Amino acid sequence: MAEEPGDGATAGEPGRAGVRLAVDVGEARVGVAASDPDALVATPVMTLRRDPRRGSDLRMLTRIAADRGAAAVYVGLPLSLSGEETESTRKAREYAAAAAGRFAAAGLGTTVHLVDERLSTVSAAQKMRDSGVASRDQREAIDQAAAVEILTQALEIRAAQGVEPGAPVDASGG
Repeated sequence: MAEEPGDGATAGEPGRAGVRLAVDVGEARVGVAASDPDALVATPVMTLRRDPRRGSDLRMLTRIAADRGAAAVYVGLPLSLSGEETESTRKAREYAAAAAGRFAAAGLGTTVHLVDERLSTVSAAQKMRDSGVASRDQREAIDQAAAVEILTQALEIRAAQGVEPGAPVDASGG
């Protein structure tokens, strides 16, 4: 099928409009945020319970990506403040590769990108405190708020530079 100019047939093209998702991968939960179809505004979607054994979180993420027609998913890469990799970094990379594999297997064409998320959770927590949410009440919403921070940063980079931010993840895990 020939692609017409501007039809956005190739997922993840920098110029292609479309929904973008972001995920904040934690030990127990995964926060999910989504953009509008014009990739301008980030909003929280839900918090998924991590399920490394059965993969129900990845199944739900795949369903969200399919239902929303996501062009790209940004997975937060939790580097240390000095930029070093940590155990959390390794887990985020594994999660991103698993998501990319699931999206490919489902025939979605949704690309996955690892984006630096240093301080996203700290920033999200501060914004929640500033809006009057007590620390003890932040637990369920903090992962979604961190995903919104990751997505907002990615959308700003995309708008300013005209490219999908972050490092693309190969669906084969390589």
